[in-house]
Amino acid sequence: MTQDNALRVGVLIVGLGTGVFAAIYRRRAHTGEPISRRDEGLAFALVLRLLGLGLWIVLIGYLVDAAWAARFQYPSPPAARWACLAVALVGTAGLRWTLESLGKNLTDTVVVRRDAALVTTGPYRFVRHPFYVTTGMVMFGIAGAAANGLLAALCVAVWTMLAVRTPKEEQQLLERFGDDYRRYMAVTNRFFPRIPA
Repeated sequence: MTQDNALRVGVLIVGLGTGVFAAIYRRRAHTGEPISRRDEGLAFALVLRLLGLGLWIVLIGYLVDAAWAARFQYPSPPAARWACLAVALVGTAGLRWTLESLGKNLTDTVVVRRDAALVTTGPYRFVRHPFYVTTGMVMFGIAGAAANGLLAALCVAVWTMLAVRTPKEEQQLLERFGDDYRRYMAVTNRFFPRIPA
């Protein structure tokens, strides 16, 4: 097996693992409660989902058609590609931990569920948005392992949109949890753990 094919198998494992975990935990979180996308903005929600769909399509294209994927490949040393795959694997494990910690609070928008609880345990002890952190690790790890410029560009677009909507999500959490969320914000950063003084 060539190194490119071995990396392709690794990317397949990470992609499948991430997709399976996401599907399982979204199903577990399903409550039947209608979730409005108005607070996120319908245009924003549509663009984010279209970019996400494009990301999955390009990933599948990379996995099934090496010749097509080669058009978007950039030069990258094998060690860097394997390191990126390791980051993606760690991100997948972190994503599973995040989804497990989130439980029924999981939604695909900024809306806070009616019966939501403030989660400050698990990876939420370290950052306020571990879902975005671990998703970024998976996306950028996969793009780096594939050394695929189109995948990388779509990852940047998707992650940027997630980061842009974060203040709206935090506003929803502040409205729901008030001082408890303010105290939580005072001891955690959005995306990067605090370095102890």
